[in-house]
Amino acid sequence: MSDKNVVTVREVMNQRYVRVSGMDTVADAFLQMREADAHCMIVERRDEADEFGLVLYTDIARKVIGPDRSVERVRIYEIMSKPVLSVHPDMNIRYASRLFEHFRIRVAPVAEDGEVIGIVTDRDIVMQGLAQLLESPAG
Repeated sequence: MSDKNVVTVREVMNQRYVRVSGMDTVADAFLQMREADAHCMIVERRDEADEFGLVLYTDIARKVIGPDRSVERVRIYEIMSKPVLSVHPDMNIRYASRLFEHFRIRVAPVAEDGEVIGIVTDRDIVMQGLAQLLESPAG
């Protein structure tokens, strides 16, 4: 892949996430997620020194539904992943893909200037990134 064919995370990231508080119940946060047709939840930082958290459908399945915990009682902070690896929007998708493989992740927040501006999934990288590479004149 030559430099002419670079596809960045910014080009493939999506906005299919919701922002929630760590104090929200799983039930309340899930309803927001479903309403927005989101893939995941970004858990807001409590202050400038804090880090973002992440909750995926699999977290709810494995940490709430499987163990038969109450969605009305379990708080997001109890099931979130934190801290999470984020990627820069100008990162080449090739390196984002390697990062995903190395850390065995499938979703990452896209952060710029300390703020989440999107999310990127392995599916985004393959479906949109590869499509762009195949459509480029040099591809």
